[in-house]
Amino acid sequence: MRSQPPRFRRPTLEGFHLPNGLEVWLAPIPSSPTSSVWVWYRVGSKNERPGITGASHWVEHMLFTGSPRYRKGEMDRAIVSVGGTLNAFTSYDVTAYYSTVPREFLAVPLDIESDRLTRAAITDHETDRERSVVLSEREGNENWPEFRVEEELQALAFRHHPYRWDPLGYRWDIESMTGSQLREYYRRFYGPRNAVLIVAGGFEPRTTRREIVRRFGPLPSTGEDPRVRIEEPTARGERRAALTGPGTTPLLEIGYRAPSVFDARTPSALLLDAILGGDAWLFGTGDGGGRAKEHPSSRLYRSLVDAGLAVRAISEFHPRMHPSLFTTTVLTAPGVRLDRVEGAVDTAMEELKRTVPTREEMREARLRIARGAALAYEGASRTAFRVGWFASMRSPTFERELYDRILKVRANEVREAARALFDSASRVVVTYEPTSSGDL
Repeated sequence: MRSQPPRFRRPTLEGFHLPNGLEVWLAPIPSSPTSSVWVWYRVGSKNERPGITGASHWVEHMLFTGSPRYRKGEMDRAIVSVGGTLNAFTSYDVTAYYSTVPREFLAVPLDIESDRLTRAAITDHETDRERSVVLSEREGNENWPEFRVEEELQALAFRHHPYRWDPLGYRWDIESMTGSQLREYYRRFYGPRNAVLIVAGGFEPRTTRREIVRRFGPLPSTGEDPRVRIEEPTARGERRAALTGPGTTPLLEIGYRAPSVFDARTPSALLLDAILGGDAWLFGTGDGGGRAKEHPSSRLYRSLVDAGLAVRAISEFHPRMHPSLFTTTVLTAPGVRLDRVEGAVDTAMEELKRTVPTREEMREARLRIARGAALAYEGASRTAFRVGWFASMRSPTFERELYDRILKVRANEVREAARALFDSASRVVVTYEPTSSGDL
């Protein structure tokens, strides 16, 4: 008997806005022993410019260095002392801060987030101290061929749009940025008008709503419009780069222009990703924020890994607020030339452009997407991530709309998506050839 897709189940949501512009979503899970508090800012590396690239990521660090009620280190200690965890991340489109605590200590993260939302202490002294930490993070990533290749791919693909630089920013900007520049960036974008507060897990909704109004309501209505109006021109001709460096495995990455998360073509592209690479970001079985998973039934796996040409072969389409890239990444098997691997990838894509996926491929892809959607709401923290990401893009209801549209995509629409996406005349290609087998 064939397995059936699990039901799409999301906690009942309660949403409201405060007069200062803060958007709030409550996702109560009565049985949960924990509560998770997330603050999402519709601010990311897309809001930067040359000279201050990496500012969003650096501000992320600075929001842990102090505020009027919490001196440096006290935020971490306040959460850890009650048995909780906290962290943050920065992406191209958004920045998010989160804490998960035993439900009886929900007031602790609410107090922290209300204090630093508009009153973070970004001092020159702490900026200089944190500079070495941010540089070290950048240098650590540079040691990985995958990071170098991805960064080069984005720079090749985007000549004008701020997606061209990684959220970590350029090294020279990190070395020269000042505390004054970080404060100006924070004051410009980080305010209630650009923030979404999510509380998920175990809590009493009416009491929590009153606490949110009390703590966040008095904050000033700040935060400039974070929308980006730069449009990347149509690519004309293939762009290529060849990198070398330490490592053991040659690497190939190919990127194709892909639609934004709001585009009508995105559901077909996501299903295409599941068929080609085995996973569909946003509806995969991971946590939603990591690298794509491989799957033995995917086209790339069968064409490259099973054929002995590669040790890893994936596709990734991470829809963003603006048109981004649909990529394929391949780590070659020992002794296999990169040009042979590239030819095999091209063959797999041409096959998708010529013929529709089989009925079994469509069934399996839809089933994996349905499972991913069901797993996405396991626990308070994952629930808050899920609600927050879609709320930051448009609205939590946008998830169900996108999910339903993906499951209705027909096989011929997948073929049309492949024909539209995989344009060899405008793709970007980056190769990496190891020059030694030394330590990375």
